Amino acid sequence: MKKYKKIIILTIIIFLLDLISKVLITSYLDLNNSINIIGDFFKINLVHNYGAAFSILTDKTLFIIIISIIALILIIYMIKKDNKLTKLNIIYYSFILGGILGNLCNRLCLGYVIDFLDFNIFGYEFPIFNLADTFIVISIILMIFELFKGSDENVYS
Repeated sequence: MKKYKKIIILTIIIFLLDLISKVLITSYLDLNNSINIIGDFFKINLVHNYGAAFSILTDKTLFIIIISIIALILIIYMIKKDNKLTKLNIIYYSFILGGILGNLCNRLCLGYVIDFLDFNIFGYEFPIFNLADTFIVISIILMIFELFKGSDENVYS
C-alpha cells in the first residue's frame, strides 16, 4: 500500500503543478501573446491546442479524451500488476499519470489544452507545450532509461 500512496501523492503534485502553471499563465497573458524570457530562444506564449502533441488530431477532442482514459486505465493496471515497483517506477508512473490527468482535465473542462512553453532551437520553432507534456516526456525517457539500465535494487514490496 505504501507504494501506491507514493504514486498517488506524486501524481497529485504533478497534476497541481500543471494546473497552477496554466492558471497563472492564463491570468497574466492574453491568448496568442508572448513574453520573451531568454531572447529568441525561450518565451512564454499562450495558445490553445485543440489537438494532441504537435497539434496532431486537431478537433478530435472526444477521440483524444477516450485514448487518454484508456491510457490511464492501462497504466493503473500495469502499476497494480507490478509486484516490485522501484523508486524509478514510482517516479515515471506518477509523472505520466499526472501529465495525462493535467491535459485530460483541460480537454474535459475547456475543450482544448493550454500550452505556453515556446522554444526556438537553432532556428527551429519547436511546438509549444506545457508542464504536463514535459512530465509525460520525462516519464517516457525514464522508462527507456530503465529498459537499457535494468532493474533498480530499491524495490517496494
